[in-house]
Amino acid sequence: MYSMTGYGRSAVEREGRQLTIELKAVNHRFLDISFRMPRSFNFLEDAMRRQIGRALSRGHVDVFATYRNMREDSRRVDVDEALLSAYMQAFDRIGAETGLRDDRALSLTARLPDVLVVSDAEEDQAALRALAEEALGEALRQLRAMRASEGEALRQDIAERVDRLEAMTVQIEARYPDTVTEYCQKLEARVRELLDGAAVDEQRLLQEVAIMADRSAIAEETVRLHSHFAQIRGFMAAREPTGRKLDFIVQELNREVNTISSKSQDVPITNLVVEAKAEIEKIREQVQNVE
Repeated sequence: MYSMTGYGRSAVEREGRQLTIELKAVNHRFLDISFRMPRSFNFLEDAMRRQIGRALSRGHVDVFATYRNMREDSRRVDVDEALLSAYMQAFDRIGAETGLRDDRALSLTARLPDVLVVSDAEEDQAALRALAEEALGEALRQLRAMRASEGEALRQDIAERVDRLEAMTVQIEARYPDTVTEYCQKLEARVRELLDGAAVDEQRLLQEVAIMADRSAIAEETVRLHSHFAQIRGFMAAREPTGRKLDFIVQELNREVNTISSKSQDVPITNLVVEAKAEIEKIREQVQNVE
C-alpha cells in the first residue's frame, strides 16, 4: 500500500551540465502533474509525464527543475553590427562638429551599451534528455520509497481499526438475541399491567414479538460488514493501487452501520454503533491518502 504524500530529490551532473529535480506529492483524486522548469526543458514535458505516470497512479505532483550549464560553450557573445555602425557614425559627426580628437579604442567600443549581446548557446537536446531521465528516475525512486513507508503506516492503522470494527460487529451480533428476549419480557409485562389480571393472548403476544424481531433484524447488515472487512484486508494486501476501492468500501461500511442504528432501539447496540461510526470516520480520513 502506498500513500499519496511524498518527496524526492535528485541532482545529476554530466559533462558540465547540472540538473536538480525535486518532486512533492500530495492527495488528489487523479494523477495531476505541475511543472516548473527552465524553458530549455519544455520539449521534455510529455516524456517526463509518461515517466511519472509509469511510477505513480494518483496524487498531485509538483515537479521543480533547476539547471546550470557550466560548459565553456554554454554562452555566446555576438556583436550588434547595425548598432555599432550607428555609434561610429555618431562619433564621426561629433568629431566633425567639435574638432575633438578621435580617441576611440577597442575596449571603449566594447563597453558601448548593447553592442555586445550575450545569449545562451543552443542546448544539446539529447544530453538534456538523458540528464532529465536519470534525475527524474532517482527522484521518483525516493518519492516512491517515502510513499511506501507512509503507506505501511496507513495499512497498519487501518488494519487495527478494521479489527476493532469486526470485534464490535461480533458484540452487536451477540447482543441482538437478548434484545428480542428483553422486548418480549417488557411487552408481556406491559400488556399484563394494562389488562389488570385479565387473560393474555399469548398468540397475539408472540405475533407482536415476531414483527418486532423482523423489523429489527440485523443479520443481513452484519454479514455484509464481515464481507466488507475481508475485502478491505484483501485490498490492503494487493500490489496494485486500491485507494478508490477502499474509499467505496468505507462508504458501504458506513451505510450498513447506519442501517443497524436505525433498526435497533437497544442502548448497548446504539453505543456500539456510535463507536463503530467513529472508527469508520477515522478509516475514511486515512483512506483519502491511499494511492
